[in-house]
Amino acid sequence: MKQELKKHEHKIRSVAPGSIAEELGVEPGDKLLEVNGNVVEDVFDYHFFIHDEEVVLLIEKPDGEEWELEIEKEYDEDLGIEFEQGLMDEYRSCRNHCMFCFIDQMPKGMRETLYFKDDDSRLSFLQGNYVTLTNMSDHDIDRILRYHLEPINVSIHTTNPELRCKMLHNRFAGEALKKIDRLSEGGIMMNGQIVLCKGINDGEELERSIRDMSRYLPQLQSVSVVPVGLTKYREGLYPLEPFTREDAKKVLETIHRWQEYFYEKFGTHFIHAGDEWYILAGEELPEEGRYDGYLQLENGVGMLRLLKEEFQEAYEKLEGDEDTREVSIATGYLAYPYICEMAEKITDKCPNVRAYVYPIRNDFFGELITVSGLVTGQDLISQLKEKELGEVLLLPCNMFRSEEDVFLDDVTLAELGETLQVRTDIVKSSGQDLIEAITGKKLDTGGCNE
Repeated sequence: MKQELKKHEHKIRSVAPGSIAEELGVEPGDKLLEVNGNVVEDVFDYHFFIHDEEVVLLIEKPDGEEWELEIEKEYDEDLGIEFEQGLMDEYRSCRNHCMFCFIDQMPKGMRETLYFKDDDSRLSFLQGNYVTLTNMSDHDIDRILRYHLEPINVSIHTTNPELRCKMLHNRFAGEALKKIDRLSEGGIMMNGQIVLCKGINDGEELERSIRDMSRYLPQLQSVSVVPVGLTKYREGLYPLEPFTREDAKKVLETIHRWQEYFYEKFGTHFIHAGDEWYILAGEELPEEGRYDGYLQLENGVGMLRLLKEEFQEAYEKLEGDEDTREVSIATGYLAYPYICEMAEKITDKCPNVRAYVYPIRNDFFGELITVSGLVTGQDLISQLKEKELGEVLLLPCNMFRSEEDVFLDDVTLAELGETLQVRTDIVKSSGQDLIEAITGKKLDTGGCNE
């Protein structure tokens, strides 16, 4: 039994001051072995077991001594423990070799973490990552149902089992789709994703996938369709082609037709097109109501519409003045027209404010990549070094690693500012944040600005 426990020991990284754990003498470096006599597999077991009002922890101190700690607390009260591994387990790497995988299209020599392909249902719940289901066992499904973990985000791509095996280059990929049935029958809310590849899963295959996925309504509450991202590093990979303007128009025609059907029958639009389709097709973004509450923002579905709505709401509270300010804004080609439009409206109301907006061509990954989240520091430096930058250069927060001022190519924000000889500010994603960054003033919104 002792040997089995050692396989599931979880080293404690920190203990919150004033917490229950600190009062009981739990310290960083201790190991958690059991909760209420149960071996803890990962973070979900831990949170499930500690929700009881009476909890018994088995802790191992660094010298090997074991402490049994009996705790009485409120039902949802936390113990104040953080573990060295966020999941309290190893991350599960992807077993597929998808023909469209972006990680396979990255150049060599980047930091090691960028090459890790996760396919972990726990990250789907905690961080919104998408999973293919090929990595999930019956035990994993049982735990999702037991703890009622939702939503689970699923990379579907196609409901044709044979085609899914081909696209994921995994002979079990078609069979894995059956796990959606168990999740749906268990009442687990899901979101789906289709990465569309020209000539592969578009056209009639897309029609089939949409039709098949609708069977899972309402548990499958939304499905996004996004175009495959193609970098210039595709040597030896499946020969995928970029979508044209006419292709994009056909994709949108299909999605809009199905949206009308679903909304009339179920009161939801269900299937959604990524913003890139509208830019490529040269069509207007849908009105806000078509996004069903922005269920797939992280997939680039409705981000531009939401930005425009937030901007307009905040813009009505902007009061023009004579203060002078000169700023520059760098963004990807996808958002460039929208940022220009917003900057112009601000300068109309504040005539002494100048805002230079620069679209950054993605030389690092290739010109087909147009989102600002994949812009690198070196591309910013090379394309902005001779430009008017004003007193501050504004950069969207999605250009950086989470909570770090570092670009994908490991250029730091400080290095960028030093090279360009300009102060740099990171702008949060809302329309109000953009106005405040350009004008340098907080808006009076009648509430708290966070």
